[in-house]
Amino acid sequence: MDSSAWDTRYASTPGLVWTAEPNRFVVESVSGLTPGAALDLAAGEGRNAVWLAEQGWRVTAVDFSPVAVGRGRELAAGRDVEVEWRVADVTAYRPVPGSYDLVLISYLHLPADDLAGVLAAAKQALRPGGSLVVVGHDLANLTGGTGGPQDPAVLLTPEAVVDGLAGLHIRRAETARRPVATTDGGTVDALDTVVVASRPD
Repeated sequence: MDSSAWDTRYASTPGLVWTAEPNRFVVESVSGLTPGAALDLAAGEGRNAVWLAEQGWRVTAVDFSPVAVGRGRELAAGRDVEVEWRVADVTAYRPVPGSYDLVLISYLHLPADDLAGVLAAAKQALRPGGSLVVVGHDLANLTGGTGGPQDPAVLLTPEAVVDGLAGLHIRRAETARRPVATTDGGTVDALDTVVVASRPD
């Protein structure tokens, strides 16, 4: 979807489209890192960006939906943290090389060529020793999980993400299960790609 379609989706939903809580794999991957400068690409309504700021990170959050960025500003204000918000398309956005200790890409689903460009920009944005975290719906989710995009062309696999991270040290690359609550009080599993890499010192 383009930015206007996302604006419509966000604007037509009372409250947040997504939860205000950070993604569990983001928390797992970032906990233990020394806070520094962080870049959240395709930040949506800012749940991960705001959580990072609460942990002491200096966060820049980028999304192409002005409505989502507005929601993120409200969430940050309500939680009394500072986040630098930017409205931009991450397929064209080029952060300053070597300027971030952490780059996060969470549930960004693009055709392979567009994703490769975002991964390349994310790699260049890392400082030596910096970490890159990529989380998204896995291709296996189509048949073995729940929710997420139904177009296999935009779903992730650990192998495809790792292929776009040449030169980085891969610390984690797997398909992981994420419990999703059901309306009857139970849970079902979604399948996510989780990749954590770091730039050599």
